[in-house]
Amino acid sequence: MYTTAVEQADDWWEVEALYDKAFAPGRTALSSYRLRDGVEPVAPLCRVARDGTGALVAAIRYWPVRIGAEPVLLLGPIAVHPVTQGAGLGGLLMRETLGIAADLGHARVLLVGDPPYYERFGFAQLSGVDMPPPTNPARILGLELVPGAWADLRGEVERAA
Repeated sequence: MYTTAVEQADDWWEVEALYDKAFAPGRTALSSYRLRDGVEPVAPLCRVARDGTGALVAAIRYWPVRIGAEPVLLLGPIAVHPVTQGAGLGGLLMRETLGIAADLGHARVLLVGDPPYYERFGFAQLSGVDMPPPTNPARILGLELVPGAWADLRGEVERAA
């Protein structure tokens, strides 16, 4: 059995250790980290999953960014401990947090990731949305939480001020 909860300040290092385990050592050099630098995550959407023993087995974070004057949620990172991969925890955290984001009034979500995985949650490749380099444009994906939210939004993704 797994439980999910909002990430607390005391979870920070445990979540960071999970991200280190799940991703390459140079993960913080990725372009999406430049958008997160010095910006607080969107706390109600940052969640952790724990197993029956209390061990942290998955985590997801969201960050505020913008395109022009429009607010956008940047999803990521999301990680599942290798021991529990395949248990559906990534999907659980995705569905849970996307529902909360919609309830909180967010209109759109952006991420950089593998289309085959994220398409099952409704994400689609975005054209005309540019992440800081180097980012493969085929991996820039968006989801509308409000119909039409991505319709005419184009431009460079920037840090929230």
